[in-house]
Amino acid sequence: MLDRDGFRPNVGIILLNQFDQVFWGKRLKTHSWQFPQGGIDSGESPEQAMYRELFEEVGLRPEHVDIVARTRDWLHYEVPDRYIRRDARGHYKGQKQIWFLLRLVVPDWNLNLRATSHPEFDAWRWNDYWVPLDLVVEFKRGVYEMALTQLSTYLQNRVYGSGQNQNHHPRSGSENRSGKLNK
Repeated sequence: MLDRDGFRPNVGIILLNQFDQVFWGKRLKTHSWQFPQGGIDSGESPEQAMYRELFEEVGLRPEHVDIVARTRDWLHYEVPDRYIRRDARGHYKGQKQIWFLLRLVVPDWNLNLRATSHPEFDAWRWNDYWVPLDLVVEFKRGVYEMALTQLSTYLQNRVYGSGQNQNHHPRSGSENRSGKLNK
């Protein structure tokens, strides 16, 4: 389902823990890390798609999270031709996304990367809110930065241990605060 400009409707999910760290998933059999995201099916609202993707990708149900905020408008990114199937070139341009900021309200052992028969991630970790954008595939970095920036005003914990203001976001070099890697 594409809009008239060639963008596929999609949702992105920024999942927070109690320390305002974000869920960061490693794409199956790759070295790429990203937030959960996925397409909006025909007849689905962005919120319905978000809950479906949340379960499909990380095994969480609506009662496991609170919706903190969402982006007001669609955030767009174009996909380079080399990543587009030949039969879609010329009419598929990229994705437009509504981003949701969610807070996990249950222990993180509820996360389940194998909740469905088609997992998206093979590992996950908690990362500081300003994730190192150089680990994100290049054409998505702008959308990630816009989503993180727009939704950062809703964070509970505005300052980290180093005293660094949460609104200052380095583009790279952020470390995984907990050192936790779960498979």
